[in-house]
Amino acid sequence: MAARLPELGRSGDEVLSELREMKGLDADWRHGRVPLYVFKANDEVDRVGREAFVTYFAENALGSKRAFLSLGRMEREVVEMGLGLFGAPEDAQGFMTTGGTESIIQAVRACRNHARAMRGAPRHRGNIVVPVTAHLAFDKAADLMDLEVRRTPVGQDFRADPEALAQASDDDTIMWVGSAPCFPFGVVDPIAGLAEQAKARGIWLHVDACVGGYLAPFVKMNGGDVPDFDFAIPGVSSLSADLHKFGFTPKPASTVFYRSMDLAAHHGFALDGWPSGPFVTSTIVGTRPGGGVAGAWATLQLLGVTGYRAIARDLMAMVGAYRAGVSRIEGLHVLGDPHLSIVAVGARDVDVFRVAEVLAAKGWVPGLVREPMAIHRMMSMLHAPSLDAYLADLAAAVAEVRGEADRPAGVQASY
Repeated sequence: MAARLPELGRSGDEVLSELREMKGLDADWRHGRVPLYVFKANDEVDRVGREAFVTYFAENALGSKRAFLSLGRMEREVVEMGLGLFGAPEDAQGFMTTGGTESIIQAVRACRNHARAMRGAPRHRGNIVVPVTAHLAFDKAADLMDLEVRRTPVGQDFRADPEALAQASDDDTIMWVGSAPCFPFGVVDPIAGLAEQAKARGIWLHVDACVGGYLAPFVKMNGGDVPDFDFAIPGVSSLSADLHKFGFTPKPASTVFYRSMDLAAHHGFALDGWPSGPFVTSTIVGTRPGGGVAGAWATLQLLGVTGYRAIARDLMAMVGAYRAGVSRIEGLHVLGDPHLSIVAVGARDVDVFRVAEVLAAKGWVPGLVREPMAIHRMMSMLHAPSLDAYLADLAAAVAEVRGEADRPAGVQASY
């Protein structure tokens, strides 16, 4: 029977007790058994972010210019810090959003509106050309705006191929996309090569750094080999980066940036067509949690460059240990050469999806890649304490699945 609103209210203690009981059904993300969704730097970052969020629990960021001026200030400062981090020119602008999907949708909308204005064709239906590894948020944006998405093959290194994007483009192409890094394989696309060709063709290049935007700069500062991906590259028109991933801020918080005020002018929504007068927003949503803005500002202030560099150092050391552990398991290999903390692991002589099933039976939530088949993890410091246990269970799962394959026909497994 469907749940119904109770006739009589229940006590707060009773409601919260049931809520905690239901939460017991969730996967054990706190001990690193979930491969994505939740990101952690350390306990102090969690504490400050949580307290900042709760301080603004009731405030609505929709009112940041009229009622909650402190939120307006924090939002401006978060954006300014991001612009500085991503090598933006003096004329650049940016905005906070509620997540990577909204950041991407906003960038696609700004690109579409800019293209229509430049063409003098207010109903022009353009197309977006992306590598097959680009996030499906671009398809969601295209579905909302009746645009066409063309997906192109990637190279053997799983990185975008600029020539493939060029061949798929025509006079109606309005946007190219590169990822930093792509979600399936964790590699940063050759943004410099994409930007050079996109600029020559007059095509808007968006860099989807939703995953790596607030990690890659600090890995580079520490001497890590991460390709350039931001506004320091001429030809990058816009860039999205999620604070609530490797910025380690409370959800929801993301950012989207534009190279110039001219491009950013196509980002917002403004209309004066109803009795209440002008309505202006810089996001798709209206109401936004003030806590997301406050939590982002507080986390950035707490960590600073030094704090983020320290987390990046520890995280990449842990990822290196994970990759080394995988290499010691017979038959497994890392797909491509991931630049940051996403690692996809394939297998040569065992069914890796069956390996994932065995891991799931041991209490791990496996992430999967379909083509080619792989087990996928996007790691933060949540995964460090359980690293050895995971690698041991992974090795045992591979051995179990290999044993199943070696059994004579008709002999059933004992699980």
